Amino acid sequence: MTFDSLTFVVFFIVVVAMFNLPGLSWSARKNILLAASFLFYGAWNPPFLLLLIGSASVDWWLALRMASARPQRRRPWLIVSLVANLGLLGFFKYGDFLRDNTRALLAIVGVDWQPAAFDILLPVGISFYTFQSLSYCIDVYRGEVRAQKSLRDYLLFVGFFPQLVAGPIVRYHDFSAQLHTPRRTTADGFTLGLSLLLIGLFEKIVLADSVFAPVADPIFKAGATIDSAGAWTGTIAFAGQIFCDFAGYSTCAIGCAAMLGFWLPDNFRSPYAAAGFSDFWRRWHISLSTWLRDYLYVPLGGNRGGTWFTLRNLMLTMLLGGLWHGAAWTFVAWGAFHGLMLVLERVSKPAIDAASRLLGGLGTLLGGLLTLLGVLVAWVWFRAPDFAHAAQIHIAMFTPGADSNPLGAEAKIALIMFGALWSMHWLLRHHDLRRWLRQRGAVSLGLIWAVLIVAIVLSPGVSRAFIYFQF
Repeated sequence: MTFDSLTFVVFFIVVVAMFNLPGLSWSARKNILLAASFLFYGAWNPPFLLLLIGSASVDWWLALRMASARPQRRRPWLIVSLVANLGLLGFFKYGDFLRDNTRALLAIVGVDWQPAAFDILLPVGISFYTFQSLSYCIDVYRGEVRAQKSLRDYLLFVGFFPQLVAGPIVRYHDFSAQLHTPRRTTADGFTLGLSLLLIGLFEKIVLADSVFAPVADPIFKAGATIDSAGAWTGTIAFAGQIFCDFAGYSTCAIGCAAMLGFWLPDNFRSPYAAAGFSDFWRRWHISLSTWLRDYLYVPLGGNRGGTWFTLRNLMLTMLLGGLWHGAAWTFVAWGAFHGLMLVLERVSKPAIDAASRLLGGLGTLLGGLLTLLGVLVAWVWFRAPDFAHAAQIHIAMFTPGADSNPLGAEAKIALIMFGALWSMHWLLRHHDLRRWLRQRGAVSLGLIWAVLIVAIVLSPGVSRAFIYFQF
């Protein structure tokens, strides 16, 4: 059940109607939301619903044990939570990866090990809800939040269906008050939420699936013949596809939550208008980047131990952030590249600041273009099936030949649309989308809805699964 399916539309209408039935207590409304969340997730694969419930229940119990223990005796409970969560994630997401790499290492030293195939099916959304639950246990251990005594409320926090499968990753301190304060659909929340839902569906159905995917997919297909023009066009198209796909999901999730009276944090803020890689990570997948900062970078020491210590922490954080995205060395390379760029940016900060003061707005634009170039180069590792294919694309990108084929109509449209997307990011780089929508009048908002609905209905694209479902 995905946001861009008719099944979800019917499901969501029923949920909103039941949630707002007159005379219901707040407890009854939470029961409806939890049942809807279980139905939403169970529709993917019912046995994995039991995994979600079991995993969350263990963390709920461990957090209660931590809360009742003295501060100096909480560590064992936290260790159990870390082992349970990371072990679960490691088995389902990295089991095959670890097995294959162990076999390769043994082969180097002459040991022929042929392990049985695991054929592990990855539970959808496991990376998101594991990190969300783990952050709660860490916050309870630190004494930053109170342990939730209600298992029902904790399961609703972990399994809240709008953001369950692909985020945003929600912190308990942002959601706890919403569990205790009665909520229902309001006119303002419904209007804002519907606007966000339509924008998200437009990004996914029209842009990601219909405009960008048909251009990106052939270039990254194994065995594809790639020339310079095709390499650049395919990479730019993928940059548009992954943003519109993932930001589209996040925007739909935030919109659905708003229509139910809930607030979810922003996950994207015009990332292709970033001037520098640190700025990029303040704008791209914000819920993950802040999670990595607070629960990995800072515990490693952050920037408290001198320059080399700080640079090491940056690299380790981005390497693990890359690995979080997928069990493949190409994702590690993607994270390593971003880590290297962050390191170079940190080392060159005095020169960058001096150039910014000298060039002003022009310097910001030039910095943005250089950042975009680096992001595009890194996307090749993120999307390519292996290093050989990534190398083939990079070679084609930077060694243009005379035999490049002319671009077709689809490729030209994709480039034009990415240019429009990039321009919109720069225009809105200092604006909040929710605030901007709230400032529109009824006529203006109605026109926006009409254009979005017509574009979505007339879109000819083939429906594709959201990219981040695989993570």
